[in-house]
Amino acid sequence: MGNLSEEDVKNRYITPAIQRVGWKSTDYRMEYPYTDGRITVINNYTKQNSRKKIDYLLNYRENYPLAIIEAKDLKHTYNHGIQQGIGYAEGLKHAKSLEVPFIYATNGRSFLEHDMLTGQERSLAMDEFPTKEAMWQRYKKEKGLSQEELQVVEEPYYLTREANQPRYYQRIAINRTVQAIASGRQRALLVMATGTGKTFTAFQIVYRLLQAGFKKRVLYLADRNILVDQAMTGDFSPLLGKATKVQKGKLDSSYQIHFALYQQLAGRDEDEGHEPFRQFKPDFFDLVVIDEAHRGSAKADSQWRKILNYFDGPNVTHFGMTATPKNEKGVSNIDYFGEPIYTYSLKQGIDDGFLAPYRVIRVNLDVDVTGYRPNKDERDANGELIEDREYTASDFDRTLVIDDRTKQVAHYVSGYLKQNEARLDKTIVFCEDIDHANRMRMAFVNENTDLVSHDPRYIMKITGDDNDGKAQLSNFEDVSSKYPTIAVTSKLLTTGVNVKTCKLIVLDQSINSMTEFKQIIGRGTRIDKAHGKEFFTIIDFKGATRLFADPSFDGEPDKVIEDGGNNVPSQLTYAPRSGDDGDDMGSENKPRNKYYVKNRKVRVLNDQVEYLDASGHLVTTSLRDYTKKNILGQYATLDKFLEAWHTNGNKQKLLDKMEQNGIFYQEIINDEKLTDMDPFDLIVHLAYNQKPLSKSERVIHLKKSGLLDKYQGAAREILETLLTMYQNDGIQELENNQVLSLPEFERYGGPFKIIVNLFGGKKQYQDAVFELKEKIYN
Repeated sequence: MGNLSEEDVKNRYITPAIQRVGWKSTDYRMEYPYTDGRITVINNYTKQNSRKKIDYLLNYRENYPLAIIEAKDLKHTYNHGIQQGIGYAEGLKHAKSLEVPFIYATNGRSFLEHDMLTGQERSLAMDEFPTKEAMWQRYKKEKGLSQEELQVVEEPYYLTREANQPRYYQRIAINRTVQAIASGRQRALLVMATGTGKTFTAFQIVYRLLQAGFKKRVLYLADRNILVDQAMTGDFSPLLGKATKVQKGKLDSSYQIHFALYQQLAGRDEDEGHEPFRQFKPDFFDLVVIDEAHRGSAKADSQWRKILNYFDGPNVTHFGMTATPKNEKGVSNIDYFGEPIYTYSLKQGIDDGFLAPYRVIRVNLDVDVTGYRPNKDERDANGELIEDREYTASDFDRTLVIDDRTKQVAHYVSGYLKQNEARLDKTIVFCEDIDHANRMRMAFVNENTDLVSHDPRYIMKITGDDNDGKAQLSNFEDVSSKYPTIAVTSKLLTTGVNVKTCKLIVLDQSINSMTEFKQIIGRGTRIDKAHGKEFFTIIDFKGATRLFADPSFDGEPDKVIEDGGNNVPSQLTYAPRSGDDGDDMGSENKPRNKYYVKNRKVRVLNDQVEYLDASGHLVTTSLRDYTKKNILGQYATLDKFLEAWHTNGNKQKLLDKMEQNGIFYQEIINDEKLTDMDPFDLIVHLAYNQKPLSKSERVIHLKKSGLLDKYQGAAREILETLLTMYQNDGIQELENNQVLSLPEFERYGGPFKIIVNLFGGKKQYQDAVFELKEKIYN
């Protein structure tokens, strides 16, 4: 009995125990995977880790989990898995991440229960597992849910055969929000990284609140047409019959849901008191959804706030969504909404495998490093006298334009795309303003005349002033559309654009706003495996990626309190530059004055590639160094590695697990054409400086050992054939259960005859192969 596996324990004891007290097969999920598995990228290689799974997830109803059961085999005590269930295994708090109230551990003999709400634990016999209804009643009592909360909590999600099932973090965001709103909260903010499904989450919240009758009329506010149209025709399409889009400032009270641009509702500044939103009474809407709430709604004197202040009252809820909670100088939507109800960050999304990881190439141009100072009385290309001062990287293309610098940026990026056979990868180039984007587009055209002559849309400038460029935006977003391929922009593509196949982001823009930086990075975070998009690259010419190192990049921003300028805030803040709200205008909506320099040659000093490691830090490393670090991280000494190697019966499974943990042995073998090197030798040589042997040498040593002399005739020929297969293809051939079915063995009569007639039975054959493997590595 003690030899029963974990699967045996589940099937014989755990599943029957929960079914006996009424849990139906539709009430629980076994081996429930709640992540996709982190993607690791080094060079151009990607590896996806295994999905994180739960042995049992028990639900009160779909998307409302009540319990986790962590199973162990009979070699372990019944309470052995409780900490894994609670979530401290591997540093991930499963239960808190999944927001499940009751955790159980068992080996099939007893249950240990941990109550996440009270912190109490108790032991239960196998026949004492709680029924679903008893567990639900206990949860309601401990949580203290009111009737209003229960009304919304028990309202099901919108689910059809075609509809997406919410991911675990979306479910948490939805459940927390509807419960908070039902409990009377009037301000609610969700923070979810770009690409994690904010609009889908908002739809489920709105749907459940409407279906429960808790909310009657909804205003959905955004500041760009594309955001409104995407929401209406996409995630909110099941409610389209109840919805209308506000056009030309006209509101129609016969609809339950109104999608609107705040600019249309607010009207012009000079129309104070005659704004279109005043067509409805202040209590007409009882739910206002604010998309991209990091922007205008954060400012107390903004047009957004004018609308929010009007549609307000004791029964009205303002619900904001953002990828970037804004706490910058003079602006804070945390002040308005309060602390976020739930935050799902970029780091979490990458760790779970729902978002694409990135690598960074930092490029240093000589003029950016040394600066530029004009000669005495030097004039620019337009005859303007250049002010005599030191011009630095932050000045370039904003105050002073060096023509060759723009050309070198386009030359470097185009060379990168050509070298990596990635010329048809969707690319966004962020420039300082529209003037810079115009010049950058021309530089890219001249670097890629072959593809531009084939289709001029290969490179397009997509900025606020260019109707032709904006008309191509939907094609740029379309995964099936080849053109436009390279989009040159300044501000327009910073947010609200969904280019799932964007593989390259080029930063030739000085970015001092953390909010803006996060939004730009978000353009690349979506995964689209069907079109070969698993990671993206950032090429940075202006040092903007230094913001990755700031603690507020992937956490809550520090609160900034202004005191009239008498004191300097203790925390680093990012103040928006003049002109950040427009595409290329200064603070007075006039084009900036610039100097244009054509006689300064620019060259690339150096570039540096950095990769995202498992802890979320950018590190400079080679494939070998990265692999060595991960080997030593798992096996600190040679003895530790050898112990793992020799005690593991299936070497290939161990190698596969190591590869999932960032030990990219196969990529090094392929890259360096080490086809005759065994992964074992590569690992011990790379990490522990041991002399490696080739597979050929290992086979020679084995044959000299006399091991094969124990076998005669066809049996010996079989083993020699296996050795040849090892030498050619690796250890996996010896461990392949189907290997004897390959053509090489047909003349011996097939697997059954080989095992029974030549080796005397299955055990004898397995012992022979095991001894062969052990001798190979002896």
